[in-house]
Amino acid sequence: MTTPVKRAFKYRFRPTAAQAAELERTFGCVRKVYNLALDARATAWQRGERVNYNATSAMLTEWKRSDAFDYLNEVSCVPLQQSLRHLQTAFTSFWDKRTSYPRFKSRKKSRASAEYTKSGFRWRDGKLTLAKMAAPLDIVWSRPLPDGVEPSTVTVSRDSAGRWFVSLLCKDPTVEPLPKRKTTIGIDAGVTHLLTLSTGEKITNPRHELRDRERLAKAQRALARKQKGSANRAKARVKVARIHARIADRRHDHLHKLSTRLVRENQTLVIEDLAVGNMVRNRKLSRAISDAAWSHFRSMLEYKADWYGRKVIRVDRWFPSSKLCSTCGALQDTMPLNMREWTCACGATHDRDINAANNILAAGLAASVCGDDVRPQRNPPSGQSSVKQKTQPVRGEVLAL
Repeated sequence: MTTPVKRAFKYRFRPTAAQAAELERTFGCVRKVYNLALDARATAWQRGERVNYNATSAMLTEWKRSDAFDYLNEVSCVPLQQSLRHLQTAFTSFWDKRTSYPRFKSRKKSRASAEYTKSGFRWRDGKLTLAKMAAPLDIVWSRPLPDGVEPSTVTVSRDSAGRWFVSLLCKDPTVEPLPKRKTTIGIDAGVTHLLTLSTGEKITNPRHELRDRERLAKAQRALARKQKGSANRAKARVKVARIHARIADRRHDHLHKLSTRLVRENQTLVIEDLAVGNMVRNRKLSRAISDAAWSHFRSMLEYKADWYGRKVIRVDRWFPSSKLCSTCGALQDTMPLNMREWTCACGATHDRDINAANNILAAGLAASVCGDDVRPQRNPPSGQSSVKQKTQPVRGEVLAL
């Protein structure tokens, strides 16, 4: 019997004035404790000392006893302790070279949120009541929780558009591996078309940001004209944030539906390991690349594949999928972006994106079977450029072990 998947269910809620004030205080205290602990750890490191979570937890007790930070006693201690655990996680990721050095939280730029474990909330009869609050939250139940489950962790947040959210982390017994399928697919990400599949299907890029670009520009111009620190500037900033939230919500919804469909229909999915952070440095394409959200799509594909018993294979980012002929394996010297169709010396005519998707599929299957990386071989003995791989399967063919 498999262990149930932990899944977060996110809902909007409408706090009362008293609840909003309590949460605002909690957000401020969480941010303050995080920054104090980060400063203490950085100062200790300069002295050659190392401070861990237990030491910062003891520091929190002393801060709450001091006159300077006695206001920390006004809020629940649970989210304050959780902020220290989050800082410890951030340092662990930094030491493992997965992220950069932790940064201080800003009141204006950082996400306003607080995390409660089971000791910090009460869940009774489908109603959620947080610590230090007398009444339950007025949650908009857009979808029900799975039957018989209770949240283990609750995260409350407020976005820049002023919307309040609560995220309930539960074990979801309804998520089970799907029946196995024999289908495999290669996925080529793009800007003109969001995705091109090795089956020949092209998925249109909705360009959510482009559709609201005029509204966004108008709101940003209005914001720029407002005096800094004024109430009108605060109102204008919220208008800009709401447009950004609308764009992000539609993009998120589209990627969820698309990734779920691909995971349900295919057993193995092969994608490119794109360096999106480097690609957005191109000033001509950065806005379109950011709007496509390739990294977000890949993360959705990977965790859903893990949920439902599928497999995602990532092909090396330097693999020349666009310049390689999927018929004969010849490697073209150049392939400018404006060349959408091309003809190989062997006589095969290719659609650039479909050809790339076919090559990605073949390279991923070859790498999974042979256990090798797939990299270009520039100077083969015959004098013709090709790809170094033990086997090149044709479109739709699955390599036999």
